[in-house]
Amino acid sequence: METTTTTGNDKNLQDDLKESAHRIWLAGLGALAAAGEEGAKAFTRLVDRGREAESRSKDDFKAQADKAREQFDKAKGKAEGQWDEWSSKLDEALTRSLHRLGVPTRDEIRTLTQRVEELTAKVEGLKPRGVSSDAAAGAAADPVIVTPGSPDPTDPTKIVS
Repeated sequence: METTTTTGNDKNLQDDLKESAHRIWLAGLGALAAAGEEGAKAFTRLVDRGREAESRSKDDFKAQADKAREQFDKAKGKAEGQWDEWSSKLDEALTRSLHRLGVPTRDEIRTLTQRVEELTAKVEGLKPRGVSSDAAAGAAADPVIVTPGSPDPTDPTKIVS
């Protein structure tokens, strides 16, 4: 009789194991079914989150680009100001050096040119108008001999022919 009891216990154990394996199988199938149903919802939620993250990334990138552009503009302004300052100082130093060497400034040259033009106009106004160009050329061609004690050749009233 003991063999029947042992066999009955074994049978119960086998049935329990069988029932347990079946329940595990059903739990796996349930999880698979739930994942299938929830998978589409989860995918949609992930896509929505991805769009939000992308939008935030674009906004963050735009903000960082704007900040970088602002910093660049500040640095550019400083550099331009510094360049202007150095350029001005270099111009001043160069002008002082040229002045020390006796090189005239642009304004001095302009004034001198204007004065030369005025004097040229006055000289032209002093030339005799009635003399023909041939006579003026001939008069200019005659040499003036200057000897010690002779009158000053630049004074036309003292020239003796």
